[in-house]
Amino acid sequence: MRQQFSRRSFQTATNDHKPDIPDFAFAFDIDGVLLRSSKALPRAQKALEYLQSQRIPFILLTNGGGKYESERVDELSDRLGVPLDTGMFVQSHTPFAEMVEDSEMYGKGMKDSCILVTGGDGDKCRRVAEKYGFRNVVTPADIITAHPSIWPFAQNFLDYYRSHARPLPRPINAEDPSASLKFDAVFIYNDPRDWALDTQLILDILLSRNGILGTYSKLNDNPDLPNRGFQQDGQPPLYFSNPDLLWAAAYHLPRLGQGGFRESLEGVWAAVTGGEKKGVKLLKTVIGKPYRDTFLFAEKKLKKLRPIILGKEAAKRGLKKVYMVGGQCVSSFTESVKGKWRLMYGADNPESDIRGGNEFESPAGSEWSSILVRSGVYNGGEPAWKPKAIVNDVWDAVGWGLKSSGWRAPEE
Repeated sequence: MRQQFSRRSFQTATNDHKPDIPDFAFAFDIDGVLLRSSKALPRAQKALEYLQSQRIPFILLTNGGGKYESERVDELSDRLGVPLDTGMFVQSHTPFAEMVEDSEMYGKGMKDSCILVTGGDGDKCRRVAEKYGFRNVVTPADIITAHPSIWPFAQNFLDYYRSHARPLPRPINAEDPSASLKFDAVFIYNDPRDWALDTQLILDILLSRNGILGTYSKLNDNPDLPNRGFQQDGQPPLYFSNPDLLWAAAYHLPRLGQGGFRESLEGVWAAVTGGEKKGVKLLKTVIGKPYRDTFLFAEKKLKKLRPIILGKEAAKRGLKKVYMVGGQCVSSFTESVKGKWRLMYGADNPESDIRGGNEFESPAGSEWSSILVRSGVYNGGEPAWKPKAIVNDVWDAVGWGLKSSGWRAPEE
C-alpha cells in the first residue's frame, strides 16, 4: 500500500527559538475520542491542530474498516476540519498490506497468491486488497454466482452478488482437483454481510486438501495428528481483522460486529469437528486492537512519520513514549434489569485501547501509556483495564500527555 505524507499536516512551530524534538507521540481511537455518530466532538479539532502546530506526531488507530485508507482519511479530514494523511492512519485491515511483499512480521509475500476476501459492502474490500497490491483476489460473490449450488439458500441474493462478481480464476472441479480453485489465504477484512454463505465457504476451505475448494482432506479427524488432523493438510491460514464482538451503531442497543461472526464460525467449527472436547481448535490469526500485531504496526507507522515531520534528528533520538487515547464504546450485554439492558463498558470493547496500550511491549523499548476519556459512554466506575489517567475529553488527554512528558502545556 502506498503511503503519502504531507508536511501541510504539521505546521512549523511559531516559537522564535528552534522547537524541541518531542520524544513522544499520540495514538487516538476515533469513536468516542474524536467523533461521535460521525460528528466531531468538541475540542477534537483544537487538540489535533495544537499537536500539528507543535510538530508532535500522532496517528489515528481504529478497529473500523471496509474502505481504502485514503477514502476514510478524506472523510475524517472533512469531519474534523484537520488535514490528515494515510501515513497517520491505521484501521483494522491496514496491517494486511504488509503481507503483499516479503516481510519480517509475516514471512513470504502473497502478492500473486489466490486469496479469499470476505466482508464489507459489495466488493469494496476486494478493491482495498487490490490497492494494497494483492493481484488475485476472490470474493464469495464470485464463487456463488459461478457455482450457485455451493450454498443453495443464497438464491434470493444472487442479483446482489452478480452486481459485483467477477469470473473465477479457476472453476471448482471435483473431478480434477489439480485444475480446481485453490486458496492460499482467507481474510475477513470487515464485518461479513452474509454470515451463512461466508461460513460455508470458509468451512469448505478449512476442511479441504491444500485449500482446493471441492476437496476434503483425508487427515481430518485423525486422532494421531495435532489438532486431530484438522488444518494439517496445507489448508490456507485464516485472518480476522477486528476482534470486537459488539459495537455502538445507530440502534439504541449494541450490534454484533466481526467478533460476533468469528464466535459464530468457531461454534460451527466445533460442531463439525468436535471442538475442544476432542482437542480441536480453529487455527487462526486475529489482529486489530488490542492484539500485538496492530500495536506493533502502529508503532512502525509512528517511527516512519517522525523523521518526516521532525527531520533526521528525531530518528537519532528515538521514540520513548506513546500516549494511547481511548474512548468508551459499549462492549457486551451482561444482564437484564427491570426490562432494561445493563451494559459493560470498554474502549471499543473491554480489551481494546486501554488493554492494548497497557500490555503492548515495544521491541524498541517505547513505553505505551493509556488515557481514557469520558467523552464516550464511560460514566464512572472502575474500568476493567485501568488507564494511566481518566480525563474529560481529547483536549484534556493531550494536555495530560504533554505535561507528563515535560512539554509546554497548551493554553485553554
